[in-house]
Amino acid sequence: MNINFRPSQIRNFFCYFLSSAWQFLLLRILLSACLIFLSSCQGQIQNNDKVIHLTLWQSINPPANRDVFQKLVDRFNHTHADIQVESIYAEGLPKVLTAVVGNAPPDILSFSPQSTGQFVELGAIRPLEDWLEKLPLKSEIIPNLLEESRLDGHIWSVPLYTSNIGIFYRPKLFQAAGITETPKTWEELRLVAKKLTIDRNGDHRPEQYGILLPLGKGEWTVFSWFPFLLSAGGEVVTNNRPNLTNQGAISALKFWQDLIKDGSATLSSPERGYEEDAFLSGRVAMQITGPWTYIMKSNVDYDVFPIPASVGRATVTGTGILYVMKTTPAREQAALKFLEYVLSEEFQKEWSIGTGFLPINIKAAQSKDFQQFISEKPVLKVFMEQVYLAHPRPIIAGYSHLSDSLGRAIEATLLGESAEKALKMAQEHLETIWDSN
Repeated sequence: MNINFRPSQIRNFFCYFLSSAWQFLLLRILLSACLIFLSSCQGQIQNNDKVIHLTLWQSINPPANRDVFQKLVDRFNHTHADIQVESIYAEGLPKVLTAVVGNAPPDILSFSPQSTGQFVELGAIRPLEDWLEKLPLKSEIIPNLLEESRLDGHIWSVPLYTSNIGIFYRPKLFQAAGITETPKTWEELRLVAKKLTIDRNGDHRPEQYGILLPLGKGEWTVFSWFPFLLSAGGEVVTNNRPNLTNQGAISALKFWQDLIKDGSATLSSPERGYEEDAFLSGRVAMQITGPWTYIMKSNVDYDVFPIPASVGRATVTGTGILYVMKTTPAREQAALKFLEYVLSEEFQKEWSIGTGFLPINIKAAQSKDFQQFISEKPVLKVFMEQVYLAHPRPIIAGYSHLSDSLGRAIEATLLGESAEKALKMAQEHLETIWDSN
């Protein structure tokens, strides 16, 4: 059969064929582009999956200090594309314990060292000594600050900041009393307190007292008394058990009672020993506190001297620490990178200058910027010098019971009970608790 095509038919066929070919080619190009785009998106998603997002719970106060901390966290996040830390304000031990028991803890926790024993018992935190031993930065940490991290042969935390306690005084009141030197020993402190006590009308109710002592059984009272315990060579724990009846503890408590008996010390309102009103008004000439005090922001004349010595010079640390909570190996390793950043000279220098806390990094403390900072706030030099003499409160499980019983003994002694009897009763109570557990 002969098939004859007209020219117009042939032309239309080729036009259709070429049009279809181009459409097919265009379709292939578009499909290839989509595949490339989807592949790119998938790669991006995979990369994002490699970013570890950590939560850090902290209760940093005041808010201005939280702002400084957030700025430093943001800097870490900017320089670590694979790790992003979210800092969350979360206050209170019950909240933390609920999260731990519910298997939903944060990755990093900023908290008080005195909760360490409880967290260890719960299996909530990971030990850090193996990591720390390999860390070059370890040699830059002020050595005695790691005392507050050690328990049962392990290191459970690293310090975020430190501070300690001294005695603030009013120089003008010292001058008016003819006192030209600050006391260096307990006996000198006792004599100075007597000289600073003024009863103008003889009614046995002085208008001015030498020193304020905190009344109450709470942690502030225990914390304030601890430098005197340490200075007397005392302790409150031996082999992870309470030991309140040693001679150092008795001597330290008797000394506070002697100040009361002399009439040269006045007691704070119950559980308000941290308040500075009496000092600021001139009703007391000396107060036991640290560089966080509002006194340093006030307009009154003030200065500070180290805790006077008995057996030796000492004070107590006021340290904030960071735990790595038990989560997964990958998350824990990421958390350790953040801890390394916190321990660095860069972090510690900026954090200390921004908050007034003392650096835990030796290089940061010796840096030109920090030295310039404390030259403008000379009272900080006293606390910085005391850092190397400072020792911690215990971090054993059951510390809350220990602190409560010790606080009650201090309160009872300040109100007239003998130091020996008050400490003996506290010891017996604690032994019952320890034996039952």
